Amino acid sequence: MEFFITFIQVLDSTIRLATPLLLACLAGLYSERAGIFDIGLEGKMLMAAFFSAAVAAVTGSVWLGLLAGIASSLVLSGLHGLASITFRGNQLISGVAINFLAAGMTVLVAQSWFEQGGRTPSLFGGGRFTPINFPFAESLSGVPIIGPIYSELLSGHSILVYIAFLMVPATWWVLYRTRFGLRLRAVGENPAAVDTAGVSVVGLRYAAVAICGVLCGIAGAYLATALQAGFVKDMTAGRGFIALAALIFAKWRPWHAMGACLLFGLLQAIALRFQNIDLGGVVIPVQVMDALPYVLTVVILAGFVGKAVPPRAGGEPYVKER
Repeated sequence: MEFFITFIQVLDSTIRLATPLLLACLAGLYSERAGIFDIGLEGKMLMAAFFSAAVAAVTGSVWLGLLAGIASSLVLSGLHGLASITFRGNQLISGVAINFLAAGMTVLVAQSWFEQGGRTPSLFGGGRFTPINFPFAESLSGVPIIGPIYSELLSGHSILVYIAFLMVPATWWVLYRTRFGLRLRAVGENPAAVDTAGVSVVGLRYAAVAICGVLCGIAGAYLATALQAGFVKDMTAGRGFIALAALIFAKWRPWHAMGACLLFGLLQAIALRFQNIDLGGVVIPVQVMDALPYVLTVVILAGFVGKAVPPRAGGEPYVKER
């Protein structure tokens, strides 16, 4: 029974750690399905994390912090769209610029506003998202098997966790069961055909970039106001790049993206739970465990998980023929 409880606790941590990855992965899915490669997910999450924590700390309202985080991410998405869609610039360079901008600006503004070494004040009370406990979760916690699953694994997460996982079927439905989703996927494969049909390629791509900004904003806000209690320098810690790796691993499909993000979350949870593991006299250092998610990222990006074919028009600016 003790092993089962430990297993449930690891899965519980997996869900919490996979949430920002899943939101960022779905954000990249919308953008890249429309033909706009976005390696600036990291920067958007970081900017959203700072502004959500800063506004929540000043106002005491986590919801105002969430809105501020989404707004800041949308501003960066707008910059990326302007550079890559309107001015037809290099999408990868635009994403890198966003990452650098966010990394420097967040620390600079945080130091200017709060003078705490690039941090925001710790969040308490209404400045953080609190866990949502399901009905009878406490009374059922002692029931074998079912109790721990219901009270610890399913219950006790913040509302953003449930939103993130509900976004998976919602994304699948939007992409594969709506006219908007059909056009979005088509513009990433053959924008000329979409344009010929009288649909605005620019409008669809801006819509995809905007959705990407909203989801990255929620991911960043989750990091600062739910998973942790404030903003610290570079707190995204490469999650945006891990989300991109998960997106490639999932081959740009929403349900597979959830599985890939849960895998990365599981590795992070194991690294946090089991440190300095002793295997018959051979001790695995904690640094090795911490590096596992990033090693898997490199393995995936190196192409060891099979061929992943991106949308055919991905990364290419659309020039309308006259």
